Amino acid sequence: MIRIVQRVAVVVALAVGAAVMPAVAGATEAASLAGFDISESQGVPDLNAAKAAGATFAFVKDTAGVGYANPNYLAQFRAVKAAGMIRGSYHYARPDKSTGAAQAAYLHDHDGRWFSDGMTLPPALDMEDTQGAPPCYNLSPQDMVNWIRDFSTTLKARTGHTPIIYTTTLWWKRCTGNSTAFSGDHVLWLARFNTSMGEVPGGWNATFWQSGVTGRLPGNQDTFYGTQAQLKALTISG
Repeated sequence: MIRIVQRVAVVVALAVGAAVMPAVAGATEAASLAGFDISESQGVPDLNAAKAAGATFAFVKDTAGVGYANPNYLAQFRAVKAAGMIRGSYHYARPDKSTGAAQAAYLHDHDGRWFSDGMTLPPALDMEDTQGAPPCYNLSPQDMVNWIRDFSTTLKARTGHTPIIYTTTLWWKRCTGNSTAFSGDHVLWLARFNTSMGEVPGGWNATFWQSGVTGRLPGNQDTFYGTQAQLKALTISG
Protein backbone atom coordinates (compact mmCIF):
# COMPACT_ATOMS: atom_id res chain seq x y z
CA MET A 1 0.00 0.00 0.00
CA ILE A 2 1.45 3.34 -1.06
CA ARG A 3 2.53 5.60 1.81
CA ILE A 4 4.26 8.43 -0.12
CA VAL A 5 3.45 12.02 -1.11
CA GLN A 6 0.67 12.29 -3.67
CA ARG A 7 -1.45 9.52 -2.27
CA VAL A 8 -5.11 9.71 -1.60
CA ALA A 9 -7.16 6.58 -2.01
CA VAL A 10 -10.45 6.58 -3.80
CA VAL A 11 -12.60 3.50 -3.99
CA VAL A 12 -14.99 3.52 -6.86
CA ALA A 13 -18.05 1.45 -6.11
CA LEU A 14 -20.08 0.53 -9.16
CA ALA A 15 -23.13 -1.67 -9.48
CA VAL A 16 -21.70 -5.14 -8.84
CA GLY A 17 -24.17 -8.01 -8.81
CA ALA A 18 -27.03 -7.03 -6.53
CA ALA A 19 -25.29 -3.96 -5.08
CA VAL A 20 -26.60 -0.57 -6.05
CA MET A 21 -23.85 2.06 -5.84
CA PRO A 22 -24.49 5.51 -7.33
CA ALA A 23 -21.88 7.15 -9.52
CA VAL A 24 -20.81 10.32 -7.70
CA ALA A 25 -19.96 13.22 -9.98
CA GLY A 26 -18.77 15.43 -7.11
CA ALA A 27 -17.71 13.71 -3.92
CA THR A 28 -18.55 16.71 -1.78
CA GLU A 29 -22.18 16.50 -2.91
CA ALA A 30 -22.73 13.05 -1.38
CA ALA A 31 -23.20 11.67 2.11
CA SER A 32 -19.89 10.42 3.47
CA LEU A 33 -18.53 7.81 5.91
CA ALA A 34 -15.08 7.74 7.48
CA GLY A 35 -12.70 4.79 7.40
CA PHE A 36 -9.02 3.85 7.32
CA ASP A 37 -6.54 1.17 6.24
CA ILE A 38 -3.73 -0.44 8.25
CA SER A 39 -0.88 -2.90 7.78
CA GLU A 40 1.55 -4.82 10.00
CA SER A 41 3.26 -1.67 11.28
CA GLN A 42 0.14 -0.36 13.09
CA GLY A 43 -0.23 -3.45 15.27
CA VAL A 44 -3.73 -3.63 16.74
CA PRO A 45 -4.82 -0.04 17.41
CA ASP A 46 -7.69 0.92 19.71
CA LEU A 47 -10.48 0.17 17.24
CA ASN A 48 -13.27 0.93 19.69
CA ALA A 49 -11.79 4.41 19.98
CA ALA A 50 -11.58 4.59 16.18
CA LYS A 51 -15.27 3.75 15.90
CA ALA A 52 -16.10 6.30 18.58
CA ALA A 53 -14.16 8.84 16.49
CA GLY A 54 -16.44 8.10 13.54
CA ALA A 55 -14.87 5.20 11.63
CA THR A 56 -17.31 2.85 9.89
CA PHE A 57 -14.92 0.62 7.90
CA ALA A 58 -11.28 -0.47 7.67
CA PHE A 59 -9.03 -2.35 5.25
CA VAL A 60 -6.26 -4.60 6.61
CA LYS A 61 -3.18 -5.75 4.68
CA ASP A 62 -3.10 -9.54 4.50
CA THR A 63 -0.54 -10.81 1.97
CA ALA A 64 2.00 -9.78 -0.67
CA GLY A 65 3.25 -11.82 -3.60
CA VAL A 66 3.50 -15.45 -2.53
CA GLY A 67 5.93 -15.02 0.36
CA TYR A 68 4.51 -12.50 2.84
CA ALA A 69 1.60 -12.74 5.25
CA ASN A 70 0.93 -9.96 7.76
CA PRO A 71 1.58 -11.51 11.21
CA ASN A 72 -0.93 -9.12 12.77
CA TYR A 73 -3.63 -9.75 10.19
CA LEU A 74 -6.00 -12.04 12.07
CA ALA A 75 -5.88 -9.95 15.24
CA GLN A 76 -6.47 -6.75 13.25
CA PHE A 77 -9.17 -8.21 11.00
CA ARG A 78 -11.11 -9.71 13.90
CA ALA A 79 -10.76 -6.55 15.98
CA VAL A 80 -12.31 -4.42 13.22
CA LYS A 81 -15.40 -6.61 13.23
CA ALA A 82 -15.50 -6.80 17.03
CA ALA A 83 -15.59 -3.00 17.12
CA GLY A 84 -18.67 -3.09 14.87
CA MET A 85 -17.05 -1.80 11.68
CA ILE A 86 -17.17 -3.18 8.14
CA ARG A 87 -13.84 -4.77 7.25
CA GLY A 88 -11.81 -5.68 4.17
CA SER A 89 -8.48 -7.37 3.35
CA TYR A 90 -5.95 -6.44 0.68
CA HIS A 91 -3.20 -8.25 -1.19
CA TYR A 92 -0.06 -6.46 -2.46
CA ALA A 93 0.47 -7.78 -5.97
CA ARG A 94 3.87 -8.86 -7.34
CA PRO A 95 3.29 -9.77 -10.99
CA ASP A 96 7.03 -10.42 -11.32
CA LYS A 97 6.92 -13.29 -8.81
CA SER A 98 4.09 -15.56 -9.96
CA THR A 99 0.79 -15.70 -11.83
CA GLY A 100 -2.32 -13.82 -10.80
CA ALA A 101 -4.02 -17.16 -10.11
CA ALA A 102 -1.20 -18.24 -7.77
CA GLN A 103 -1.40 -14.99 -5.80
CA ALA A 104 -5.19 -15.12 -5.55
CA ALA A 105 -4.87 -18.65 -4.14
CA TYR A 106 -2.15 -17.47 -1.73
CA LEU A 107 -4.36 -14.64 -0.47
CA HIS A 108 -7.35 -16.91 -0.03
CA ASP A 109 -5.31 -19.61 1.73
CA HIS A 110 -3.86 -17.05 4.18
CA ASP A 111 -7.19 -15.87 5.56
CA GLY A 112 -7.99 -13.19 2.99
CA ARG A 113 -11.40 -14.78 2.58
CA TRP A 114 -14.84 -13.35 2.04
CA PHE A 115 -17.19 -14.05 4.95
CA SER A 116 -20.95 -13.97 4.45
CA ASP A 117 -21.53 -11.99 7.62
CA GLY A 118 -22.74 -8.67 6.20
CA MET A 119 -19.62 -6.97 7.57
CA THR A 120 -16.86 -8.16 5.20
CA LEU A 121 -15.95 -6.50 1.90
CA PRO A 122 -14.48 -8.53 -0.98
CA PRO A 123 -10.66 -8.72 -0.76
CA ALA A 124 -8.75 -5.95 -2.56
CA LEU A 125 -5.87 -6.26 -5.04
CA ASP A 126 -3.17 -3.60 -4.58
CA MET A 127 -1.58 -2.81 -7.99
CA GLU A 128 1.44 -0.51 -7.90
CA ASP A 129 5.16 -0.51 -8.66
CA THR A 130 7.62 -1.89 -6.10
CA GLN A 131 10.92 -0.22 -5.24
CA GLY A 132 13.74 -2.20 -6.81
CA ALA A 133 11.48 -3.94 -9.33
CA PRO A 134 11.20 -2.80 -12.99
CA PRO A 135 8.39 -0.35 -13.79
CA CYS A 136 5.18 -2.25 -14.52
CA TYR A 137 7.17 -5.40 -13.64
CA ASN A 138 8.34 -5.48 -17.28
CA LEU A 139 4.86 -6.49 -18.42
CA SER A 140 3.13 -4.98 -21.43
CA PRO A 141 -0.23 -3.29 -20.79
CA GLN A 142 -2.10 -6.27 -22.23
CA ASP A 143 -0.06 -8.74 -20.16
CA MET A 144 -0.80 -6.69 -17.03
CA VAL A 145 -4.52 -6.68 -17.82
CA ASN A 146 -4.32 -10.45 -18.28
CA TRP A 147 -2.50 -10.83 -14.95
CA ILE A 148 -5.18 -8.85 -13.12
CA ARG A 149 -7.93 -10.81 -14.83
CA ASP A 150 -6.20 -14.07 -13.85
CA PHE A 151 -6.18 -12.95 -10.20
CA SER A 152 -9.78 -11.77 -10.33
CA THR A 153 -11.15 -14.88 -12.02
CA THR A 154 -9.40 -17.18 -9.55
CA LEU A 155 -10.50 -15.20 -6.50
CA LYS A 156 -14.11 -15.12 -7.69
CA ALA A 157 -14.03 -18.89 -8.29
CA ARG A 158 -12.85 -19.39 -4.71
CA THR A 159 -15.02 -16.81 -2.93
CA GLY A 160 -17.87 -16.01 -5.31
CA HIS A 161 -16.88 -12.33 -5.21
CA THR A 162 -14.98 -9.93 -7.43
CA PRO A 163 -11.94 -8.21 -5.89
CA ILE A 164 -11.64 -4.48 -5.33
CA ILE A 165 -8.76 -2.98 -7.36
CA TYR A 166 -6.36 -0.51 -5.71
CA THR A 167 -4.06 1.61 -7.89
CA THR A 168 -3.03 5.13 -8.91
CA THR A 169 -4.13 6.95 -12.05
CA LEU A 170 -0.51 7.23 -13.22
CA TRP A 171 0.20 3.53 -12.68
CA TRP A 172 -3.05 2.40 -14.29
CA LYS A 173 -2.54 4.53 -17.37
CA ARG A 174 1.11 3.53 -17.77
CA CYS A 175 0.86 -0.15 -16.90
CA THR A 176 -2.54 -1.14 -18.33
CA GLY A 177 -2.88 1.47 -21.08
CA ASN A 178 -5.77 2.97 -19.07
CA SER A 179 -7.76 -0.22 -19.61
CA THR A 180 -11.52 -0.03 -19.07
CA ALA A 181 -11.79 -3.83 -18.87
CA PHE A 182 -12.65 -3.81 -15.16
CA SER A 183 -14.84 -0.73 -14.75
CA GLY A 184 -18.12 -2.57 -15.27
CA ASP A 185 -17.79 -5.11 -12.47
CA HIS A 186 -14.87 -4.19 -10.19
CA VAL A 187 -14.74 -1.60 -7.40
CA LEU A 188 -11.76 0.77 -7.70
CA TRP A 189 -9.62 2.03 -4.82
CA LEU A 190 -7.69 4.92 -6.36
CA ALA A 191 -4.56 6.18 -4.58
CA ARG A 192 -3.72 9.86 -4.68
CA PHE A 193 -2.42 12.01 -1.81
CA ASN A 194 -3.66 15.49 -2.56
CA THR A 195 -6.44 17.94 -1.78
CA SER A 196 -8.57 16.67 -4.65
CA MET A 197 -9.25 13.32 -6.31
CA GLY A 198 -7.82 14.36 -9.64
CA GLU A 199 -8.33 12.23 -12.72
CA VAL A 200 -9.98 8.83 -12.21
CA PRO A 201 -8.74 6.20 -14.71
CA GLY A 202 -10.19 3.20 -16.47
CA GLY A 203 -13.77 4.39 -17.00
CA TRP A 204 -14.62 4.37 -13.28
CA ASN A 205 -16.56 6.96 -11.23
CA ALA A 206 -15.28 7.90 -7.79
CA THR A 207 -17.22 7.32 -4.57
CA PHE A 208 -14.42 6.65 -1.98
CA TRP A 209 -11.51 8.95 -1.16
CA GLN A 210 -8.64 8.48 1.28
CA SER A 211 -7.50 11.98 2.24
CA GLY A 212 -4.18 11.37 3.99
CA VAL A 213 -1.68 9.04 5.62
CA THR A 214 -2.26 10.37 9.14
CA GLY A 215 -5.25 11.84 10.96
CA ARG A 216 -7.77 11.18 13.67
CA LEU A 217 -8.12 7.50 12.72
CA PRO A 218 -5.43 4.80 12.69
CA GLY A 219 -3.31 4.35 9.57
CA ASN A 220 -4.39 5.99 6.31
CA GLN A 221 -7.53 8.12 6.31
CA ASP A 222 -10.40 7.08 4.02
CA THR A 223 -13.82 8.50 3.17
CA PHE A 224 -16.65 6.59 1.52
CA TYR A 225 -19.04 8.84 -0.40
CA GLY A 226 -22.37 7.12 0.12
CA THR A 227 -24.63 5.85 2.87
CA GLN A 228 -24.11 3.06 5.36
CA ALA A 229 -26.59 0.96 3.39
CA GLN A 230 -24.63 1.50 0.18
CA LEU A 231 -21.37 0.53 1.87
CA LYS A 232 -22.99 -2.55 3.37
CA ALA A 233 -24.29 -3.50 -0.09
CA LEU A 234 -20.71 -4.13 -1.16
CA THR A 235 -20.44 -6.90 1.45
CA ILE A 236 -23.07 -8.91 -0.40
CA SER A 237 -22.14 -7.99 -3.96
CA GLY A 238 -20.74 -10.54 -6.39
